[in-house]
Amino acid sequence: MKTQTSATNRDPSAGARVQIVAVPEDRDGQRLDNFLATRLKGVPKSLIYRICRTGEVRVNGSRAKPDRRLATGDEIRIPPVRVAERGEAPPPPNAQLNRIEAAIIHEDRDFLVIDKPAGIASHGGSGVSFGAIELLRAARPRDTLELAHRLDRDTSGVLVLTRKRSALTGLQAAIREGRVEKRYLALIEGALPKSKLTVDAPLRKSVLQGGERMVRVDPEGKPSRSRFSEIQRYAGASLVEVALETGRTHQIRVHAQHLGHPLAGDEKYGEREFNRRMRDKGLKRLFLHAARFEFSLGERSFSFSAPLAPELVAVLDALGG
Repeated sequence: MKTQTSATNRDPSAGARVQIVAVPEDRDGQRLDNFLATRLKGVPKSLIYRICRTGEVRVNGSRAKPDRRLATGDEIRIPPVRVAERGEAPPPPNAQLNRIEAAIIHEDRDFLVIDKPAGIASHGGSGVSFGAIELLRAARPRDTLELAHRLDRDTSGVLVLTRKRSALTGLQAAIREGRVEKRYLALIEGALPKSKLTVDAPLRKSVLQGGERMVRVDPEGKPSRSRFSEIQRYAGASLVEVALETGRTHQIRVHAQHLGHPLAGDEKYGEREFNRRMRDKGLKRLFLHAARFEFSLGERSFSFSAPLAPELVAVLDALGG
């Protein structure tokens, strides 16, 4: 196991001098934060985000956000990064490792898929020590695991990780090209005006003064499309399936709010009185679940699904009663 030590010329885990690194061909399309994580072994993601935010990391001489997609040959400036010499960070608690292992629903040579519990972030950072990816890497130290996509911390359901670089780049290309079918289950306030409708409303992301991310419908935002289909009506609420044609931050939550039918348990975009009524029915979290994730790579087709979380089923039972 490596520990952080003092200066070295080209040792990426020490990061004691400014490095200029060219992106190799097998890293084409990788996010900047993930590229840096592989170069700066043992450096917390929170520190990686910080050096990107402050402009210390440069791509071809310009500032770049952590989610920037890199291209073969891009030149990355990596600043000196010093980590206190206190040995390896403590491992995740066994209870968390057991929980994430129990959440695995599929694994093969290319993919590892979990039914992510609500309350676990996809990755660490911003005050989160261990996200799903860190927990799984700790549980499977011999695997080379990468997140293929992300789920919000409060969303449960299908989360796909890759075991090979070729699987990661192939799936990310499918996501960018709209060749992935993603379907969610959500409980909304009231009833849709039609049993099926499509929301085509561009979304714009902003960061408030305190660092909180907010998303709103904005003509200047990025194109965003969601297809809502009613499954079951209840008194004052409806269970719907939402198919995503794009994958913007908080897309389902903001599109539901835009319709006038916010999600149950949504403390950021929801309606206070509706949330109170749902709490009376036993809801203690956001009612949003990633139910299905389907795609094809070459001649292989994949379909991963996860049943509605038990605590959400209990809420529907309470509404039905």
